[in-house]
Amino acid sequence: MSELEAVLFANESFYLAFSNRDLTAMDELWSREHEVACIHPGWQPLAGREEVMESWAGILSNSEAPRISCRAPRAFLAGGAAFVTCFEVIGRGALVATNVFCREEGLWKLV
Repeated sequence: MSELEAVLFANESFYLAFSNRDLTAMDELWSREHEVACIHPGWQPLAGREEVMESWAGILSNSEAPRISCRAPRAFLAGGAAFVTCFEVIGRGALVATNVFCREEGLWKLV
């Protein structure tokens, strides 16, 4: 698998964990070695793994949280980091998203 394919696989795993409301899988996707941050649409920026994972616990346990799917992902490498741009489809609407990854123990992890 090429590096770009590996980044796209990590990105797909993120949306699968989100779709399945799988907090354990989501937890495994986020870096433990690097600083992390997250911006959920309409929220204030979150910083730090604990704060980010608390947000995901709340979202994934909420049965009324919207279903989101990823469309047209494009991966880019930037040294030891990578990012994916995509559209997040929510109902009939779509948002533009950027997901950032770093290498950790041979895998791409969200930061």
